[in-house]
This record gives sequence, structure tokens and C-alpha cells, in this order.
Amino acid sequence: MRVTLSTLDTCDSSFTPLVVIELAQDVKEETKEWLKNRIIAKKKDGGAQLLFRPLLNKYEKETIENQNLYLVGASNVRLLLGAEAVGLVKECTDAAMRAFTYATRHNFKGFHDNNDDFLTMAECQFIIKHELENLRARDEKMIPGYPQAKLYPGKSLMRRLLTSGIVTQVFPLHDTEALKKLEDTWYTRFALKYQPIDSIRGYFGETIALYFGFLEYFTFALIPMAIIGLPYYLFVWEDYDKYVILASFNLIWSTVILEVWKRGCANMTYRWGTLVMKRQFEEPRPGFHGVLGINPVTGREEPLYSSYKRQLRIYLVSLPFVCLCLYFSLYIMMIYFDLEVWALRLHEDSESVWTSLLLYVPSIIYAIVIEIMNRLYRYAAEFLTSWENHRLESAYQNHLVLKVLVFNFLNCFASLFYIAFVLKDMKLLRQSLATLLITSQILNQVVESLLPYWLQRKYCAKVKRKVQALKADVDTTLYEKVLLEKEMGTYLGTFDDYLELFLQFGYVSLFSCVYPLAAAFAVLNNFTEVNSDALKMCRVFKRPFAEPSASIGVWQLAFETMSVISVVTNCALIGMSPQVNAVFPESKTDLVLIVVAVEHALLALKFILAFAIPDKPRHIQVKLARLEFESLEALKQQQMKLVAENLKEESQEDGKKAT
Repeated sequence: MRVTLSTLDTCDSSFTPLVVIELAQDVKEETKEWLKNRIIAKKKDGGAQLLFRPLLNKYEKETIENQNLYLVGASNVRLLLGAEAVGLVKECTDAAMRAFTYATRHNFKGFHDNNDDFLTMAECQFIIKHELENLRARDEKMIPGYPQAKLYPGKSLMRRLLTSGIVTQVFPLHDTEALKKLEDTWYTRFALKYQPIDSIRGYFGETIALYFGFLEYFTFALIPMAIIGLPYYLFVWEDYDKYVILASFNLIWSTVILEVWKRGCANMTYRWGTLVMKRQFEEPRPGFHGVLGINPVTGREEPLYSSYKRQLRIYLVSLPFVCLCLYFSLYIMMIYFDLEVWALRLHEDSESVWTSLLLYVPSIIYAIVIEIMNRLYRYAAEFLTSWENHRLESAYQNHLVLKVLVFNFLNCFASLFYIAFVLKDMKLLRQSLATLLITSQILNQVVESLLPYWLQRKYCAKVKRKVQALKADVDTTLYEKVLLEKEMGTYLGTFDDYLELFLQFGYVSLFSCVYPLAAAFAVLNNFTEVNSDALKMCRVFKRPFAEPSASIGVWQLAFETMSVISVVTNCALIGMSPQVNAVFPESKTDLVLIVVAVEHALLALKFILAFAIPDKPRHIQVKLARLEFESLEALKQQQMKLVAENLKEESQEDGKKAT
């Protein structure tokens, strides 16, 4: 007789496994029972009111392997109530975007009582994640079975279980059929076409979809720069005054594409509902610690940490460490220039094909060293930022991004600035820029996608052999699926992906006068990057939890800052060209003043363009204003109703007194 997995053989036929919780192997039974009771308990009793089942029943554990794996799901009504709790925004039948409420559910487009597809699977998993994270301690002083794992009222149980090592991981399951459909329209058939951004959003959520939307937009935005730059490269124009047109176009291009992206982003996120989604009060991040106290804003009991102590850690430890790393990066850069001098002397002494190739070796080695240093510094920056003990996740991310961007900018571009403005060797600048750009692109493709994919394929083959060796009377389909996914790497977010695009934008915009072919190489890389990143998301990493997002966040500011720096850089490069210098043979002061004046004029033009192009299209502004008006009117009616009820109660009391 064929035995089915216990998760599918339940009294609730609507149970669909959405999220997996893995416990440590030595977790005590009383802890498991306590966790189960808290997850399935009703909301009024402090539970999450979710469905909770072990992956394997008792018989299957004995037959297969003792795995502390549990599946979490929810009924359709529970998910709809959760959608209201997290503030999901959906389209109404009148085409307006409004926050979903269970009481008015029939007013929303596509909703039917028997329709289980109203919420996407990504939204359902986000709701379950929210409910699990909001399981909070009540009267418990510790986690049952673990006296050392202290609890206090209001503490997130799931975060405490994770930091204590009792829960090893929580991750959402892939939907095999939906993933296969997404892959077929996304990357399995190589073709020059738009990405299915809405489908990506439906499966992975808004944050991932915005990254792929920005990657696609940025790639197409690079094409005009690539087309204009090709003639400059093919005809070998060495007169840098001819690059004035290219540089001027670059300055306008870098401003316009970022402003137009903001408009396109607003269109997308309004359609998805995240543009009008109200931001909830942020909870303390999992790693935040301090002395237990009362939060003056929320009135909740939670850890408190002095901002003065945090500032001391930032300015007395983190800042000196970052400066030391920057100094070390400059020291490595000078070693690279020594290698360049050595290779050039060797080539001049004995010119041959081999010595000509040797001229590129220092740049290639330096590019590899830069990538290694960037990755090592990233780990150090994460440790330092965590040690600074920021209360909010947003503050943690802002400090981390700032540390990483400062180091990566200096590490990747310092040598190019040194060659351009100290050595003034435009031939070496072109060679170094080309080598750094191409080498970094190849390394990123290999390290981020191809190597993890190869390792994942090897592990999949190992698991399949292991499962095939089990008894034939056990249905192992779901077991194999969960086992494969739990060993996949964890996707750490879009930070590294945006960082790669940010550095690429710098290579293209900062030195377009010298190496106009940079945009063409960036376009070629990004066409393959779309497919490799899609492969990485679908086949290499666990499915990440969806996160609502209304924009690309701090990266928008980072790209805008880079475009401002590019104005200064390109103006300085043109001012250094022999042709421009020949116009002012006697007075270099006049040349400097004119270059500075032109640079200020271009910056002014840049900011005028940024101001003239609205961040949101007119029709989106009107819809947002309409929603705000409706909210104010609803609040007024609610207040008037409350006042009327109070007056009615007062009149009734006066009538009683009169009688």
C-alpha cells in the first residue's frame, strides 16, 4: 500500500504548504509542542491561527530520515484577513487602488468567494512571514526547554528562536508549475524581448521585480550611448575636442534616464499597489540588543540602546576602520602602478607578441584583486554595521550601503582618476578602464551565477540518488522538493546586484571621453546578466520572501550622485586635452576658469532637467491626490458619526435627569 506524506493527508483539504520551518536536530519535544500550539492558536489567544504540519509523519520519519522540517499554510479567509493586517493595496472595480479590507472584499477587482487566486502566492507567503514574525511573548519568561533563551513581553518569538539556534531557517517554498511557466517566458528561450516584469512581481514580489525592471531599463538606456560611442572608437579619433559632443550627450543622458526611470517606477508601483501602501511602524531589527525598557513612541517593552554609545562606535571605531581600508586600497593601487612600469620597461627592452600581451597582465591582476578586496570588505562592513547596533533595519541598510559605496568607489575608480589627473596618460587610462570593466563583468558572471549553479546541480544529483534508494512504498515527491530547497543558498537581497550596476554606470559615465566603447560592453554584459540573474533566482537560491517596495530606495540617490561626479570628471578631461589647451597657450588660469564655468553651467542644466521632469506622471499625481481626499473625507465622516453618537448619549442622559 502506497503511503502519502502526512502534510497532504489532513483534515483540512485546503491546506497548501507555503512556508518551511526547519528546527535544529536536537530540539526538545516540549519546545516543538509549544511552538506548534503558538502557531495554530487563535489570534485572540496570542497565536498566529495558521496551519502547521510536520513534513513527515511518525512512520515516514522511521522509513526515511529524521528531519525536523515543518510546513506552514493558512486558510483562504485567514490569508484575506492577513492581507488587511499588512495593508496590501488592490485594484477596485472602479479602477482605483485602495487598501484591502475583508469587509469590502467584494468591491475589489477579481475577487470571488470561491476564488483562491485573488492573492498571489508571493503575497500569501509574505502574510505568513508577517504573522510568524508577530508571534510575541506574553507571559513566558523563557522558551520552554531552554532556560538560557530569555523572553520578555512583546519579544518576537520567531526572531528569538532564530538567534538561539532552535530554528535554523524559515523559507518560502517554490511553486513548481508557476516557476516553470515563468522560466519559459523569462530566460529559457534566449531572445531579445522585454522581461515579464508583472509575472516576476507575482512570483518574487516587488523588490525583485523592481531590480529586474531597472536592469532592463538601464540596458536599453545604454544603447544610445553605445551607438554614439562606436564611431569614436572605430575611426580612432584621438583629438579629444571631438569628444565634447559625446561628453555633453553623456551629461544630459545620465540625468534624463534617471528622471524617466522614476516616472516609470511610479507607474509600475502604483499598478502593483505599493506606491500607495502605508508604511507601518518599523519593528526593532533581529540583531538589535540593549537594556529592557519602554519605547516612548509605542509604549511597548523592548530593548533600548543609547544613541550616544552608537555614535561613539561609529566615529571611534567604524570610521577609522573605513579610513584604514581606504588607505590599504590606495597602497594596493600604487603596487599596481609599479607593476605597470615594470611591464612597460620589459616591453620596451624586448618588443614581442608576448611582451605586448604582458602589458595587460597588471590590469587583469589588479581587477581580480579589486573584486577580492570588495568582497572581503563587504563582510567586514556587515560585521561593523551590525556591531553598531542600529535599532531599525532601514538605518542598518543605510549605514551599510554608505560604507560599501565609499570603499567600492575608491577601490574601483581611484586608479583611473590617478591615471587621468596625475599621470595624464590617456592611453593607459583607456587600457585600464577596458580591462577593469571586462574583467569585473566576467568575474561577476562566474562567481554570482555559473559557479553556484554548477554546485547546485551536483547537490541535486546527490539528493536524487539518495531519494531513489528509499523504499518504493513511500511517496517522496514533496520530501525531495523540500530537501532540495532547504540546502539551496539563501538569496541575500538585491544589494550586490545594484552595486554591480552602480559600478558599471560609473565606468560608462565618468570616462566616456576616453573609452566610448564602455557602453557597448555594458549592453552586451547586461543582456547576459538578465539571463544569469534569472537562472540564479529560479534555480540556485531559495525563493526569497516577497517584500513590498515603492522604489529602488537609496540606490536612486547613489546613481544621481555618480551622475553629478561624471559632470566634473568629463569637463576636467576635456579641459586637459591638447586641442583645448592650444586655445589658451599663455594663460592657464583662463582655461581653468572657463572649464569651471562650463562645469557649473552643465550642473545647473542637470538640476533644471531634474526639476522640470516630474517624478510621477500627471495621471498618477491626480490618482494619489484623489485617494488622499477620499481618506480625509472618510475620516471626517467617522469623526462626525462619533460626535453624533456622543451628542445622542448626552441628550439621553439629560432626558433621564429631567424625568
